[in-house]
Amino acid sequence: MRRWFDLDGVPGGSGTSVATFGIFDGVHLGHQRVLNRVVELARQRGSQGVAITFDPHPSVIHGPQPPVELIVPLDGRLDLMEQAGLDAVLTVPYTPEFSQTDPETFVRRYLVEALGASDVIVGKDVRFGRGNTGDLAMLSELGERFGFATEGVPDLPIPADAIGPDQDASGPDRVSSTCVRKALQAGDVAAAAVLLGRPHRLVGRVVHGAGRGRTLGFPTANLGPNISGLVPADGVYAGWMTRLDSPAGEPDAVLGAAVSIGSNPTFAGLSGPGGRVEAHAFGTGDLDLYGHQIALDLVVRLRSARTFPDAAALIRQIGADIRGTHTALGLRWSQ
Repeated sequence: MRRWFDLDGVPGGSGTSVATFGIFDGVHLGHQRVLNRVVELARQRGSQGVAITFDPHPSVIHGPQPPVELIVPLDGRLDLMEQAGLDAVLTVPYTPEFSQTDPETFVRRYLVEALGASDVIVGKDVRFGRGNTGDLAMLSELGERFGFATEGVPDLPIPADAIGPDQDASGPDRVSSTCVRKALQAGDVAAAAVLLGRPHRLVGRVVHGAGRGRTLGFPTANLGPNISGLVPADGVYAGWMTRLDSPAGEPDAVLGAAVSIGSNPTFAGLSGPGGRVEAHAFGTGDLDLYGHQIALDLVVRLRSARTFPDAAALIRQIGADIRGTHTALGLRWSQ
């Protein structure tokens, strides 16, 4: 997939395209429905399927403050869009100046002149242009003027298994980035996985922590502070750890892991510089992961974070967490 980061990077004479545009934060099932339609129609037309996305998130410019926390950062978003089968993505720098672009200018400059769009596929609730004054009806009118067809993809209802026991079933009724973000902020990674169509992933580099896990008999890989992906609510999670720099087919490249998120309330102040997210992987022996980049795919939350009266109580709970993780991942438990 070709990746263009401004209009100057888009080559001229590339022919026609089937295009879409949006933030696509998380590339959830609703986004995937739009992107799949773009790819499908592009293949039928014998043209390229192209998406326009924006960076940073518009909330950086418009508020609220602090800005919206991204589910997946730009590089991960582009990887997911490539997996959807797109031929190219144009990332438009979202600046104060760009935010003042009126809907007609955006359509003419980006969709028509730059991408040669014969068709534009969007979600039915699309908003664009200065002050979000553009909508599907306006896009259709501009399409008639500039010579492209417009298609609005229906919203995707929230699956029943994405509504957790603590969630209000009367809330938003369509899959959206907001729904995914709320699920993660509540620690409901299982619901988020349904909305995303895959487990939520955190990526980071392993750094030295306080060594507390090794002292207790459960060594952990501590992620450094620059974690890619929205970190969910504090607690203990069952998931999969992938060594991203491992050769393909290496037996310990993907391992089951119990993942702890949050500061260590039992040993306050002793978490070390990488104590926010740490993973105890199974079957590693004394595998040295320091300096390696790993991914953690979170499957289910086992429990919330809590304080234990002493190290012995914590050790018993960690043992229970490890057994629970094996069960959640369908792994055989052997004492």
